Amino acid sequence: MVIFFVPIIGGLFYFFSQVINKSNLKSVGQKVTAVVDPKKKIRDLEKKLSSSDTFQNNLNLADAFLDNNNITNAIIYYEKALDGKLKNHPTTLHKMLQCYFKNGQHKKVIACASKIDLEKSFRDSICIYAISLEKCNYFEEAEVQFRKTDKRYSNYAERLELSEFLIKREKIQGAQIVLTEIVSEIENMIETNKKKHKFVYQQSSKLLNEI
Repeated sequence: MVIFFVPIIGGLFYFFSQVINKSNLKSVGQKVTAVVDPKKKIRDLEKKLSSSDTFQNNLNLADAFLDNNNITNAIIYYEKALDGKLKNHPTTLHKMLQCYFKNGQHKKVIACASKIDLEKSFRDSICIYAISLEKCNYFEEAEVQFRKTDKRYSNYAERLELSEFLIKREKIQGAQIVLTEIVSEIENMIETNKKKHKFVYQQSSKLLNEI
């Protein structure tokens, strides 16, 4: 009996002392709470902000609203976070830019983009900046920004946006070049990657046949 149970007891001791430690239990508890009561984190952060109105507390609350897809309130607290000494905080400006875009506030997207270096630090938002420029009728600058995303063997969704922009601007030859490259690149991919880019491939082929 001793020979049989001692290894089991030792294993259980190790499991509970090392694997199920306090930090793990806390993490599991937080995840369960987030599922059962997804707004608890927001309520807690609101209380924290009410007692200490700091940049970080506003930022944390804005992030929580964004995680809950509450874009309007996320914008409110990103703006509050930037209403002080850290008004040019790049990462926060970038988050706010993305929220403005989701809300269709294209002029504010352009204003945010003018304060940060998208090409250097936030290349994933160059395309939405270009779309906002287009929406505000800044067509020449929009094309400049769209062209920055035209990199072979990458940026397929962005390059499709570029081709659609060129078609609308009646630059058909330029659109054909971009679309032909997209279709050719995807056709030469392995099957897994072809499936990943299936929508872009279908749309690009369709546009090629229509123009």
